[in-house]
Amino acid sequence: MDQTPVLKNKLFLYLTEFFAGMSVMAVELGASRLLAPYFSSSQIVWTIIIGTIMIAMALGNVYGGRSADKKPDPDRLYRRILIAAVWIAAIPVVGKYIVLGISALLIFTVSTNFLIWAAFAACMVIFVFPLFLLGTVTPSLAKYSVDSLADSGRVVGTLGAFNTVGSIIGTFVPTFLSIPAVGTSVTFLIFAGILLVLSLIYFVSAKRGRAGGVAAVLIFVLCCFTGRSDSFAFWEADLAYEGESVYNYLQVRENDRNVILSTNVLFGVQSVLMKEGGLTGMYYDYAMAAPLMAGKEQPADCRVLILGMGTGTYASQCRSYFGEMEIEGVEIDGKITELAREYFRLPADVKVTTYDGRAYLNAVEETYDVIMVDAYQDITIPFQMSSVEFFTLVKEHLAEDGVMVVNMNMRGSGEGSINRHLADTIGSVFGQVYTVDVRGSTNRELFASDNPDMIFNLEKRLEDTRDRGLSELLASVSGGLERYEAGGLVMTDDKAPVELLGMQVIDELIRDEVAWYRQIYEEQGIQGVLDAL
Repeated sequence: MDQTPVLKNKLFLYLTEFFAGMSVMAVELGASRLLAPYFSSSQIVWTIIIGTIMIAMALGNVYGGRSADKKPDPDRLYRRILIAAVWIAAIPVVGKYIVLGISALLIFTVSTNFLIWAAFAACMVIFVFPLFLLGTVTPSLAKYSVDSLADSGRVVGTLGAFNTVGSIIGTFVPTFLSIPAVGTSVTFLIFAGILLVLSLIYFVSAKRGRAGGVAAVLIFVLCCFTGRSDSFAFWEADLAYEGESVYNYLQVRENDRNVILSTNVLFGVQSVLMKEGGLTGMYYDYAMAAPLMAGKEQPADCRVLILGMGTGTYASQCRSYFGEMEIEGVEIDGKITELAREYFRLPADVKVTTYDGRAYLNAVEETYDVIMVDAYQDITIPFQMSSVEFFTLVKEHLAEDGVMVVNMNMRGSGEGSINRHLADTIGSVFGQVYTVDVRGSTNRELFASDNPDMIFNLEKRLEDTRDRGLSELLASVSGGLERYEAGGLVMTDDKAPVELLGMQVIDELIRDEVAWYRQIYEEQGIQGVLDAL
């Protein structure tokens, strides 16, 4: 083995293993955040990330072992670590452009499973090469560290322990410290900097590789200045807020009429505040039929629980139109609740618990007249909040004549669509299930109860609704309600393939949205598309 001074003590080799393991996990978690605004943070995306990284690591292990046997030169290993550091530092600079470029290309060429192909291609282009290089670390260090067969087991075991401990720290630090505090981009730069310093220490000690080290430092510094922005929507210049929490990428847009929150998507709307009051034009308006369906004499008498509070759009709308009704919410992301107070005028007396919706129901005994389930966004549908066991739990927390309203935000057309599965599951728990499509969107509202008079209550109380705009809207909702006859597509805690079902709907939406552009592409090529845009 090379007798470079820093390598005479095996501690440096162990530290190399430690920081390599730490950086691999940090990059993996950063990858999920880089992709989430474009592809969601579903289990499918996580599977693609983990799978591609395992491919990279496996190939790196094979190459690293063969390279170390053929030419056991530590220079080659630390040069690879140096290149990996530079590549990881460049991800915040170019990563989002690569993701959008790949998506734009595939959206015109892939008819099915777009999410899988686009996310997989993005992972392969952005993350496989640096993690392949880091995958060469363990077999190379084993070659350099083992002096004799007598201590090979101990040395390899120590290397494995350092790698594992580094991986553990690399898992917790990004999730709980660096990403919430400084964002995904700076997290990439932090761990790239660690690898860079590690390599520089080696080459300075070896008194060679100065030109490469200087070039790497210059590129890293350039990346620090150009890539430290946490902005994913780089074309937006007037965002009121853009940041990250433990759970989500968050974006607040504001104009003269409203304030909008988007989470993990660049174009969707998860919450909205109408500055001058009035209806939102979204599913929240339709969901206000639920307090009129419940058994209370007046909607204002209802006690309401919102699972998936967001920034409190539904709570604010109910208060605005029905009076000071008792409302509480459950929101797993505490940062969203902070934004609700700062940007969305959420009343101070509306209690919001930072917790998972299902876990909250397991922990409390209260009953409610209306429970709104609004925890589904694009393909990110929590399976534990889509099963028969969950809806049974909701029913147990409803008053005898209470109503559950569910926002199903992807309106599939097939017999086996995600909404069909959700409606069948709910229909196996509740005796009365009605659905209505939200005009001008892909959303569908579902109302469920064991109260056979729920529709009668709605129609009766519409007569007492004083606001003309709300009265006309809810009359339209009442007229559009369809009784749902449940089938056998029941999801359980054991089997709830919500990600795959959601992906089918996304494929449908993409086919519908880009059909015209795809025809132009097929007839005139990319120039025709650019001209059409």
